[in-house]
Amino acid sequence: MVPRCQVEVLYFAKSAEFTGVCSETVSVASQLWKELETQHPELADVRNQIIFAVSQEYVELGDQQLLLQPGDKITIIPPISGE
Repeated sequence: MVPRCQVEVLYFAKSAEFTGVCSETVSVASQLWKELETQHPELADVRNQIIFAVSQEYVELGDQQLLLQPGDKITIIPPISGE
């Protein structure tokens, strides 16, 4: 069994609208995005458009493994239009 890790997830713009929160603490075992989509299915609509950061370091959201540490801050930033 993979140990779970508690991280803080920060949502901005459309992702905050979809989740109804600006931040939350999440306990994850391995696939963070999959777990977030399970909790907030509306996030699937912006999956391919977001900017994703772990502790202020941008990362691509793909199939790669991220080594999360307890207390990491995960930032979900969808595209922001000027309209």
